[in-house]
Amino acid sequence: QVQLVETGGGLVQAGDSLRLSCAISGQTPTVYTVGWFRRAPGKRREFLSAITWTTGTRYYADSVKGRFTISRDNTKNTVYLQMNSLKYEDTAVYVCAIGPSKLTSVQSQYQDWGQGTQVTISS
Repeated sequence: QVQLVETGGGLVQAGDSLRLSCAISGQTPTVYTVGWFRRAPGKRREFLSAITWTTGTRYYADSVKGRFTISRDNTKNTVYLQMNSLKYEDTAVYVCAIGPSKLTSVQSQYQDWGQGTQVTISS
């Protein structure tokens, strides 16, 4: 069983930055990726970024490339999502998940999910 806990959300103004954390515990696969997703009100869940745990290879959705940066700290079993130049439309619940060994944006390939952290951007 794998547990993922997201923290770092909050209410900020447009143009501000936030760093989200995804703390991972439990029995993780030997090789896996960690992905970040978000669900905005009235919209479907959207893939944002993923990182392979062993090599640190990164993958971004076009919608956040250049503004968001994913990273990991193997010593803390934590994956981060640094979000800069936040916009009103970034308002959503942000969720992390454990995925397969190969980087993917396909949500059905992610098997363990956290509860999410709310990010609200005021305009």
